[in-house]
Amino acid sequence: MFDNKAILVTGGTGSFGKAFIRALLDRYQPSRLVVFSRDELKQFDMQQEYRHEAMRFFLGDVRDKERLVQAMRGIDYVVHAAALKQVPAAEYNPMECIKTNIYGAENVIHAALANDVEKVIALSTDKAANPINLYGATKLASDKLFVAANNIVGAARTRFAVVRYGNVVGSRGSVVPFFKKLLAEGAKELPITDVRMTRFWISLAQAVDFVFKNFQRMQGGEVFVPKIPSVRIVDLAEALAPGVPHKIIGIRPGEKLHEIMCPQDDSHLTLEFADHYVIQPSIRFHGRTMDYSRNPLGERGGACPVGFEYNSGTNPHFLSVEEIRAFNAAAGV
Repeated sequence: MFDNKAILVTGGTGSFGKAFIRALLDRYQPSRLVVFSRDELKQFDMQQEYRHEAMRFFLGDVRDKERLVQAMRGIDYVVHAAALKQVPAAEYNPMECIKTNIYGAENVIHAALANDVEKVIALSTDKAANPINLYGATKLASDKLFVAANNIVGAARTRFAVVRYGNVVGSRGSVVPFFKKLLAEGAKELPITDVRMTRFWISLAQAVDFVFKNFQRMQGGEVFVPKIPSVRIVDLAEALAPGVPHKIIGIRPGEKLHEIMCPQDDSHLTLEFADHYVIQPSIRFHGRTMDYSRNPLGERGGACPVGFEYNSGTNPHFLSVEEIRAFNAAAGV
């Protein structure tokens, strides 16, 4: 579906953006592929690595509406991956996080509608479900903006959807490279926030594939959630450094013991498919009646029971220490 199409990726120089663009170039023949980001050095480095006639590089910030409108001219599909994502940094710099994650989302929506973009997928996070930190709260607000944008399209073709997933193995700022850095520096113990802590676990390749698939599935207004395993942080540490002692340091500002991707309060809106969940919009779109239980790929989903919650602590699929090692190795970290 991406052959001879123009695609723009906000935050295109980030971990996800680079992986998505590499996969896009390997699998399809886009007419134009726009990297939109604010870091000129990362763009320069990426230009040396990704040499393709379809590539375009736009310096800009999602806070700048006019620049986004300019960058999206002639674009068919948008992946919105730009965000401020570090939980403690957001707690200490709340307005900066709000400007990028909420106002930036509003600007992406405006630019997409102004340019009659066909489809937009915004990347979300497990932290947006029942948020207790500012980062999660801003991403929840962003999710709500993208869902509600489907109600203001009028006769335009533009449709918006959200993809929500868990911790990406090996992404910048995540725990695996942090642990590996400590071990490389000769650390004799690994810092563990809490022995009970669990997280959803997904590889970058899986996240990219899920976004590709949901461009085909989406009708507009959905929050797509993949079925993925959980890990215990103590098991992750053991997988990376067998026998190395752990030091309990306590939960950081805004951090949870367990993450949620489908909250209990949305159980009446949640549909279960073979390999993913769909959270239906809580609002009705003017002039449209949607049946989200069957998508354009012909996949069928059924209603989840009332009270259902997709929680990393109660997830039926946990990786063992050995499985974590194999998973991380397959993910290239």
